[in-house]
Amino acid sequence: MSARNYIFNFYNVKNYVDLKLMKTVKMKKIFLIILFITSYQVINAQYTEVINSKRPGFSESPYGVGTDVIQIEGGVFFGKSNSDETFAKTDPLGGTIFVRYGKFMEKLEFNAKVTYQKNKLEFNNVLTTDLGNVSGLSELTVGAKYLIFQQKFADKSKEIRSWKKRTAFDKKRLIPSVGVYAGMNLNFLGKAYKEPKMSPKAAILLQNDFTNRFILLTNLIADKIGTENRTYSYIVTATYAINQDWSIFGENQGDFFKYKNDFQVGAGVAYLWNENLQLDTSIRVNTNANESAFVLGLGAAWRLDRHKDKEILRDKDGNIVKAKKRKKKGSFFSRLFKKKKK
Repeated sequence: MSARNYIFNFYNVKNYVDLKLMKTVKMKKIFLIILFITSYQVINAQYTEVINSKRPGFSESPYGVGTDVIQIEGGVFFGKSNSDETFAKTDPLGGTIFVRYGKFMEKLEFNAKVTYQKNKLEFNNVLTTDLGNVSGLSELTVGAKYLIFQQKFADKSKEIRSWKKRTAFDKKRLIPSVGVYAGMNLNFLGKAYKEPKMSPKAAILLQNDFTNRFILLTNLIADKIGTENRTYSYIVTATYAINQDWSIFGENQGDFFKYKNDFQVGAGVAYLWNENLQLDTSIRVNTNANESAFVLGLGAAWRLDRHKDKEILRDKDGNIVKAKKRKKKGSFFSRLFKKKKK
């Protein structure tokens, strides 16, 4: 997923916080927005010679990490949020860990995410009321994603007779690669974040490779399906690889809750330390008229690479005589991207 895709979503600190605030002021419901870190993504096929991280944006690529690859992506975040409607503010602080594992087939990835948050809560009117801190696990999700369709592009580097054909835009790049995600929100959470029951989560994951450096990711997400806190979201992330080590991203996200909507924009940068380690930093702010919120994030992604490709050997008649596994070898740009070519 990014120097690929990181950052964080806006969150609901719900029933526990609402009960405290309702003792001080009459209100129907209060949604205090919290942001956590999740991921920005740069370019990838399935397995790549360098780490394919979900950080620091929120959106996910339809591509997985590759078979026999274990990847751990984590980070810390700090933010501030103020609401003009409720005169409430919260200062979220915490961390998130996202574990990814490829097994059985290149197109399939299993993953799990856990987020821990601590929030200092205040209600501000004529007098400032300190509501104290709430803390605990705010998210615990397990799931899997599968690549349904991978777009393939012609290798124009071999076109030597026509400069125009060699440099022309491939219209296939307008058609994205497509993946699907299905997961479950577990309810082993802190008191302030606990839901009445476990709930499913599903997403459609799209990726357009407009060039070998410029990628557009689009996610359509349904979260906490079947609960009062169900959320429908979109995330659109544009990523650009400056060179083989540095990449940047910009992101827009909208979350549609039952009682309100949230919109955020984010930006960040990732640095490829080596083929198995990536560092990142990011910032995100909301764009709601009656609220102000921002979150700063720092993180890293590391992988244990045990991936091997099968090499098929054939005799002079084309018959398979032996199949053995070998480590993949990549070219210069395979550090950033890896696409199957016709």
